[in-house]
Amino acid sequence: MKTNMNITRGIFTAVIAFALFAFSTAVEKKKVNVQESTIKWTGEKLTGSHEGTINLREGYFEIKDGKITGGEFTADMTSINVTDLTAGNGKEKLEGHLNSDDFFGTKTYPTAKFVMTTVVEKSDGVYGVAGKMTIKGKTNPIAFDLKVTGDTATTSLVIDRSKYDIRYGSGSFFDNLGDKTIYDEFTLDITLKM
Repeated sequence: MKTNMNITRGIFTAVIAFALFAFSTAVEKKKVNVQESTIKWTGEKLTGSHEGTINLREGYFEIKDGKITGGEFTADMTSINVTDLTAGNGKEKLEGHLNSDDFFGTKTYPTAKFVMTTVVEKSDGVYGVAGKMTIKGKTNPIAFDLKVTGDTATTSLVIDRSKYDIRYGSGSFFDNLGDKTIYDEFTLDITLKM
């Protein structure tokens, strides 16, 4: 009798395990092609703006049933490049300043990271994303829309640098900056190729 109950219990357990496996879809980690992906930045000051690029070091999306459910991305902050200035006309000076402790302190903090914590499909190919952004060792929540077309995901983020203790030239921390004021918010236009 005990043997029959053990066999029945074993068969029941196997059937439940098979059913759970058959009806659950595994989450796939789909790596981002870092060579074909781009991060373009724009920073503004009272008297104008500058723009450039930052390289993506690594990243992936979590995909389930063909839909994005999560992801994690790391930028190489040591790759900060200024594209609106040329060599000898301030390009090297600005890149050096952005890498310094006044701004991103890339010797101490060589990477920035974003981790998706919530992803909701708003409409076909458009996702509402919430997550945690870490820059210069400080982590803050951020939310934005991500548009996916084929194997390409795009978004535009506005980052408030003051939340990451980047204070240089900020009117939020210093008075009487006049035309030396640098706005706290900068924009990242991101294209991710899967």
